[in-house]
Amino acid sequence: MVSGCGCRDPSGYLAPRLVASSRSATRTRRHAERPGAGFAGGGRRRRCDVARNRHHRGWSRGPCDGAQLRAAGVTSFRIVEKSDGVGGTWRDNSYPGAACDVPSHLYSLSFASWGRWSRKFAPQPEILRYFEWVADRFGLRDHIETNREVASLDYDDGSQRWRIGFVTGEVEYADIVVSALGQLNRPFVPEIAGRDRFAGEQFHSARWRRDVDLVDRDIAVIGNGASAVQFVPEVAKVARSLTVFQRSANWIIPKPDRPYRRIERRLLEQVPPARRLHRWWIYWRLEANVSLMRSGSLLGRLIERRVSSELGKLVSPRLSAEALIPDYSPGCKRLLISNDYYATLLRPNVSVTTSPVREIAADAIVTEDGVAHTCDLLIWGTGFRASEFLAPIAVSGPQGRRLSDAWSEGARAHLGMAIEGFPNLFLLYGPNTNLGHNSILFMIEAQVRLIVQLVDVMVRERRTSVEVDPLAFEASNRDVRERLAASVWATGCESWYKNAAGTITNNWPGSTLAYWRRLRTARANDWRFSGRAGR
Repeated sequence: MVSGCGCRDPSGYLAPRLVASSRSATRTRRHAERPGAGFAGGGRRRRCDVARNRHHRGWSRGPCDGAQLRAAGVTSFRIVEKSDGVGGTWRDNSYPGAACDVPSHLYSLSFASWGRWSRKFAPQPEILRYFEWVADRFGLRDHIETNREVASLDYDDGSQRWRIGFVTGEVEYADIVVSALGQLNRPFVPEIAGRDRFAGEQFHSARWRRDVDLVDRDIAVIGNGASAVQFVPEVAKVARSLTVFQRSANWIIPKPDRPYRRIERRLLEQVPPARRLHRWWIYWRLEANVSLMRSGSLLGRLIERRVSSELGKLVSPRLSAEALIPDYSPGCKRLLISNDYYATLLRPNVSVTTSPVREIAADAIVTEDGVAHTCDLLIWGTGFRASEFLAPIAVSGPQGRRLSDAWSEGARAHLGMAIEGFPNLFLLYGPNTNLGHNSILFMIEAQVRLIVQLVDVMVRERRTSVEVDPLAFEASNRDVRERLAASVWATGCESWYKNAAGTITNNWPGSTLAYWRRLRTARANDWRFSGRAGR
C-alpha cells in the first residue's frame, strides 16, 4: 500500500506551485509563479498551472488528488467541481440503503485513515462525512470551486496549454489537466418506447427524489444491479406492491457486515497501529480474491456451486430459477453482496419478472409476454454510462485531433491514465482500471503518485509538455487486451465493463499489487518530455 503520498518524505519530492490562470471573455488574469523550493535545483523557476477537473461528480478522487498533492508539498492547485460540494458518487447516490461494498477501513485514503467508522461496510452518509473530513483536514476547501461544469478541453499548440471552456462561457487555461470524472458518474436510462408517456413520477436511483413519497405506492423498478440490490429491500418495506424488472440474475453472496463493537471502535480510533494493521488485513484478504477474475477459476466454481445450491431451495411458482440463478460465471458481471435481497424477493408484495420490457404506458410497464404491470412510480436502477469516459466534455488535442476520433473503437489509455497524442492530460480511474475484487482508492493513490513524479520532472528539467510514448502506449494496451481475453469478463455475459462493441474498456486484468508496482516509478521509456520553459 502506498504510504503517505507515495513517498517516504514529502520534502524529497519537488514542490512546484500549481495554479491555473483564468481568462473570461473580456479579461485575462496572469498565472502565478513560485520558486521551486524544496527540490533539486532549488531557485529555478517555471510556471506550472494545473486544473483538477472533478466537475462531473465521479467518485471522490478530487479530494484524494488534492490531499496527496498537499501531502507532497504542492500547495497551489484547483479542483473544479460540477456539484455544490465534495463527495462525488457519495453525494449523488443518496438512495435508501446506499452503502459501500468495500470494507470501510479500506475504502479510505492510506494517508488519511479514519477511526470513526460505525460498521464494517459504511453507509453513504458516513462515507460522505469522511470525504468532507478529508477536505477539511488537508485544507482543500480553498482549492475547490463548486457549481462549475466543464464543457470543453482544447489544446493550444502555441502555448502548449489546455483551454478549459465552461458551460457558462467562461474560459480558463492550465498547463496540466487531471480528469477525475471516473466511470460511474452519468446515469444511464435505456431508450424504451413510451418512457415519456408515463403519468407517475420517475427517477434514476443516482438522482433519488426525496420529495417523492414511497408509502403505499405501486412501484416498478427497472434494473437489478448493485444499487437496486441495496434500495429494493428498503423500498419494499413501505410499498403497497413492488415489481422488479430484470434482464438477468446476479450472483449475490452474503455481506459480512456488522456494527463495530464499542471496544473495537475505541481501539481503531485511538490506536493508529491497530487501524493500519486492520486495514492491511482487509487489503490482503480481498487481494486474495483476484483469482476470481480469471476464466474457469476454482474460486468461481466454488461460488457457483454453493450459491446455486442455496438458490435452488428458493425456487417456487412465484420465483423462477431464471429469476434467481445466473446463466454466466461468477465475476463475469459485478459480484454483488447483500444479506436481505433474496429475502425481499420472497415478500408477498414483491414480484420479479424476467420478460423483457416492451413499452411503458401511462400507468403500467408492458413486457414482451403481453402482461401490463400496473404502477404509479417508476425507479430506474439501470446503472451508468460507464464506458463513455470524459463524456460529455468535448476534448481536442494538438492540431485539433478529437478524442472521440482517437477512441472511435473504444477508450484506451496507458495504465488507464494517459492518452497517446494528448499531452499534459491525465485521467484518474480511467479506462481499464476498474476492479472486481479490491478498493479503487488504492489504484487512484498510485495514479496520483505517478502524476506528481511526472510534474516533478517537468519542473526540474524545465519542460512544458509531457505525454506517453506511442510505443509504450501500444505495448501496455496490447498487454491489457491479451490478459483480458483470458478473464472471466470475456466469457460471454453482457455487462457495463464492456462498450457497445463488446470490448472490455473498464476493468484491470490483474492484481492491485501488480498495478502499484507498475506505477511506483515513472519509467523513462514510457514518457516524452518536450518544450523549454523560460526563466
